[in-house]
Amino acid sequence: MTETIGFVAATLTSLAFLPQVIKTWRSRAAGDLSLFTLVMQSTGVALWVYYGAQIRSVPVLASNILTLLLMVALLVLKLRQS
Repeated sequence: MTETIGFVAATLTSLAFLPQVIKTWRSRAAGDLSLFTLVMQSTGVALWVYYGAQIRSVPVLASNILTLLLMVALLVLKLRQS
């Protein structure tokens, strides 16, 4: 049951960035996104990926890999449009 809760929480928090990626992709407008915030968030999530690998936690690892991919997508969109 605890593992299930972990997967549900991981899925929800990871997918929370998806609407922003879609909106930014469609509008081609990333000017309002803070580069500093995106870099800090991406760095933090990359550290969560490392941590998840170290403790061998599939929910931590999977959710943060997905989140990192979405954050990198936002970073790429931000840097291309700046």
